[in-house]
Amino acid sequence: MCPGARSALDELTEVSARERRNDARTMVNIRGRYMLANKRNLKGDRCEFACRIVTMSVTGMVLAAPVLGAPGERVIVYSEAFGQLHGAISRLLSTGFAMSIAANEQTQERIASKLQWLSKQKESPDLSDSRRHARAVPKNPMATMLLADGSLISCLVIDFSCSGAAVSADLYPQIGTPLAVGKMVGRVVRRFDEGFAIEFTEKMALAEIERRLATSPAQAPGFRR
Repeated sequence: MCPGARSALDELTEVSARERRNDARTMVNIRGRYMLANKRNLKGDRCEFACRIVTMSVTGMVLAAPVLGAPGERVIVYSEAFGQLHGAISRLLSTGFAMSIAANEQTQERIASKLQWLSKQKESPDLSDSRRHARAVPKNPMATMLLADGSLISCLVIDFSCSGAAVSADLYPQIGTPLAVGKMVGRVVRRFDEGFAIEFTEKMALAEIERRLATSPAQAPGFRR
């Protein structure tokens, strides 16, 4: 990310706060995955991408997402906390989008109950992904990826460790492909439904990795194209 730029979560939170709704949104910042109705692969199957659900209410949510759809496009979102939900894009953001949630009264009650529970548990250290798991979740999940041909593409960092990161983007590179996420250089070592994993060429402290992931990759050191 360029120096002085606001984080994805700052922007998404600010946009959400400006919205005037009858139901209050709750900061949740949880991992999920999503599919866009009009985004399909060569086989005709819907593509799946990772996301972070930043804020949520019983009628809508804001996602930090690597691939955007068009306003009005249908979206299916899945998370461990809320299961599968669907709705439509209501607003595009530079780092994701806001969407409605199509739910009956029973589902809305379930969402409200879960949001209330999450709100009460926010101060518990046991809910911190970076403390509960060896892999850490970046405060700003959006990053820029540099490919070997010099092209840049937006991506979402699902999580990372001292040796690698899981990434989701509108790209499905082959294993062994060299690339840089921010200024962290590595190679693709594994692929999964909503993205791929890269192994860094060098290890360093988690705080330094997070800083480099959020930095523009234009001058990524050690990246040979």
